[in-house]
Amino acid sequence: MQSSTTTTAFVLLLAWMMHAQLTTSAAETQPNIMVFLVDDMGMMDTSVPMQVDESGNPKRYPLNDFYRTPSMERLAKTGIRFSQFYAMSVCSPTRSSIMTGQNAARHRTTNWINPRVDNAGENGPPNWNWKGLKEDDVTLPGLLRSKGYTTIHVGKGHFAPSGHVGEDPSRLGFDINVAGAAFGAPGSYYGEKNYGALTKRSHHAVPHLEQYHGTETFLTEALTIEAKKRVSETVGKGEPFYLYFSHYAVHAPFETDPRFLEHYQNSGKSKQAQAFATLIEGMDKSLGDMLDHFEALGIAENTLVVFLGDNGSDAPLGHQHEVACAAPLRGKKGAHYEGGMRVPFIASWAKNDDANAFQKQLPIPSGKIQTQVANVTDLFPTLAKLTAVSVPEGHTIDGFDLSTLLTGKQDSSRPEQFLMHYPHGVHRSNYFTVWRDGDWKAIYHALPEKFAKEKRVQSESHYQLFNLADDPFEQNDLSESHPEVLAKMITEMADQLENHNAVYPVDDNGNVLKPSL
Repeated sequence: MQSSTTTTAFVLLLAWMMHAQLTTSAAETQPNIMVFLVDDMGMMDTSVPMQVDESGNPKRYPLNDFYRTPSMERLAKTGIRFSQFYAMSVCSPTRSSIMTGQNAARHRTTNWINPRVDNAGENGPPNWNWKGLKEDDVTLPGLLRSKGYTTIHVGKGHFAPSGHVGEDPSRLGFDINVAGAAFGAPGSYYGEKNYGALTKRSHHAVPHLEQYHGTETFLTEALTIEAKKRVSETVGKGEPFYLYFSHYAVHAPFETDPRFLEHYQNSGKSKQAQAFATLIEGMDKSLGDMLDHFEALGIAENTLVVFLGDNGSDAPLGHQHEVACAAPLRGKKGAHYEGGMRVPFIASWAKNDDANAFQKQLPIPSGKIQTQVANVTDLFPTLAKLTAVSVPEGHTIDGFDLSTLLTGKQDSSRPEQFLMHYPHGVHRSNYFTVWRDGDWKAIYHALPEKFAKEKRVQSESHYQLFNLADDPFEQNDLSESHPEVLAKMITEMADQLENHNAVYPVDDNGNVLKPSL
């Protein structure tokens, strides 16, 4: 007869084997996903050419030769990049759109969220969603968690202000939150400064990283170590993971990552621009480290990587309404020009394997460029389809499934449209709405006199109109020479805003300002 100790050990072993079989099955039937989100990284902040020539082939520009991003090059070589991928022109709106699949005009977090005070702006809408995401909101990580995923948040949150539940990503569908808080910029990138705790910006001290305090571990590296640790733990349990790896880099303060400074010291650019470039390269090293880690764990073939920025570039290289920091694109973060809202987007399996079941389901070609228009609201329906999660009835999704585009094909059923609504006055551009439809792009300035006065521009027109096919860098305003096109575009813009139940800025007398001719 077996002893009770032997019997107990046998039962425990059997239970462990059954658990391992179940969890391994779960991991094998669902792909892993990493959304790698970079703060304030625009389309041109990379050595990977994201723009194309007239034939649709990649075209390099001087900024591609300034930045060093070998890991992005590696990802682009094995996957597909988009030349016309849009985000909202400031951060919190994009982040809520990724979480919900909704345009900012609909979820109404139309500005970055000041963690301490409602920052609608002097003429901003009083009923915008400053409070951000709430615990009962439908979110992508929440749906994936219900499908058996371990959902991991590492890095910047910025989903809600201080004192509201959404400031903690673990209240929004994530099982794990490392470093996510109400604020959008770190107090410091330096471990020696306890990531801001030992500075005047202590109210922005990055949480949960006490083990790195007093060390030379740069914030980007600390977050990478934590992300690798959490992935290893999840894989060890045999569970699929959704990793939302949201770097604080490359947001200001532009503190130099000393690991990469030597690459830019002789560039002839300002010290701030050099520091920004080191932040870019540090972020890129993090991407490479994650790809290597997936390979070391033996899960690279089963892991989809989605790389993107949250808004246009904030590189300290020139005025926000000129062709400078995102050259050849005009404008930068916060602006209504393409440089303010066009971002890098690359999707790839971490390691290509044509025989892999997940990759057969979503075959992403190597080294391709997709030229169709897409935007951040498309991530939610794409990943929901890939993982077969059910979206609750009544939750409106503004995005469209990217599956066809990710295979390198054109999708004629997709509208070539993008709506960017910013009814606020506390950033670089103010009180504007952008509507893109096909090659045409219309811009409505609700308070043009304030825009002209505060932004040092000559035009005080309510409207701008560009044809992006003929004028991709927005140098020729056609609003006066093509009144019939402008009228059509502004009518469409107004209809879109109404369909999204948008909120609007008000004039000094409290009158609601909606686009109209």
